[in-house]
Amino acid sequence: MAKKAPMTQAERAKMLGELRRDVKQRKASYRVKALGMYPHICASCGREFEGKRLKELTVHHKDHNHDNNAPDGSNWELLCLYCHDHEHEKQKDGKYMNTGSASVEFEASGFGNPFDNLDSLIEPDKD
Repeated sequence: MAKKAPMTQAERAKMLGELRRDVKQRKASYRVKALGMYPHICASCGREFEGKRLKELTVHHKDHNHDNNAPDGSNWELLCLYCHDHEHEKQKDGKYMNTGSASVEFEASGFGNPFDNLDSLIEPDKD
């Protein structure tokens, strides 16, 4: 199999420009729809946004799938920047909390969990 030549700087810049344009268009389309459908209030903390501060209100995908943009907006909610960030942090933390162990992450990456059998290394107190 022939090895593909690396991209030139011009090709790389063109590709990155196209990707950025596509992402911007996709975000603009569902953002405009969501702002038209819902009141300009953060669904989590209840703060209201208007004027220049409207840019602080983001569209959050409830199922965390940015390609799931149902026309009725059922997968969206408006969240302020802070609540949106918090929501995604909860999702990251939930990967560990819901499993009861961080070993799922290590197993998925092909590495064992370095904390497996840690309890067996600690001897019980001998009183």
